[in-house]
Amino acid sequence: MHPPPPGPLGDCLRDWEELQQDFHGIQETHRLYRLKLEELTKLQNSCTSSITRQKKRLQELALVLRKCKPSLPSEAEEAAQELENQIKERQGLFFDMEAYLPKKNGLYLSLVLGNVNVTLLSKQAKVTDAAFNFLLVWYYCTLTIRESILINNGSRIKGWWVFHHYVSTFLSGVMLTWPDGLMYQKFRNQFLSFSMYQSFVQFLQYYYQSGCLYRLRALGERHTMDLTVEGFQSWMWRGLTFLLPFLFFGHFWQLFNALTLFNLARDPECKEWQVLMCGFPFLLLFLGNFFTTLRVVHQKFHNQLHGSKKE
Repeated sequence: MHPPPPGPLGDCLRDWEELQQDFHGIQETHRLYRLKLEELTKLQNSCTSSITRQKKRLQELALVLRKCKPSLPSEAEEAAQELENQIKERQGLFFDMEAYLPKKNGLYLSLVLGNVNVTLLSKQAKVTDAAFNFLLVWYYCTLTIRESILINNGSRIKGWWVFHHYVSTFLSGVMLTWPDGLMYQKFRNQFLSFSMYQSFVQFLQYYYQSGCLYRLRALGERHTMDLTVEGFQSWMWRGLTFLLPFLFFGHFWQLFNALTLFNLARDPECKEWQVLMCGFPFLLLFLGNFFTTLRVVHQKFHNQLHGSKKE
């Protein structure tokens, strides 16, 4: 090989030779990466199919055990109970294993994200849950502080919506302390889906309420300190038929979350106090949101009815 010529061209050729050597190393690393990725995919598929097969056989075994348990002699009851406990323990272990395997998205995530895999495959990645819950605590704390300042300066925020944010702060704080385990994993996807939907509804509310509030301020019918809130107030009426279905669906999702958590709290494997402590705030949020919205809607219909009679 001829020596590189002197000057800038020689420097460029020497840099190119170094890049070539690095490129060959990158090619080899990428080849190994593709091989490992194929091995990983095969292992994931093998593990998923094996777990599915084992879970099906466990369910069949548990069903047979439940059917024959009443007819067993007393000396065999202890062995049957021990086997039943072992089956439940094995099902819990499979649930932990599945948390680190890819799975199909549910209906809501499929509609929003398609086939994108959102499963976090490492414990390090699951730390993002704690960061998300911490941001929720921070968000609702700042809301309560802002609203307290605005109320002192003449803002007419309805009492429930202020209390709603205090309850949400408490709920987010409990979620933040909930350790990663079987119960948390059973509720995790439902909670994250609910949070995504709630963010979507909050965007709709802000877009709708800001337009209403701007028009009412321009007409002198609202105070300058009034603001949009996470909920529904009496002045948010025009065009409401578009927003109400989204609001009520979110309210009943909060009820669904509460019922899910109460059901998890009854599970013999449940050891965390956070399960029940999160269920009550979700139930309280549903009751407050649903009946407050219903009361305002009823009040508006009642006022419209009396107004039409007077005319």
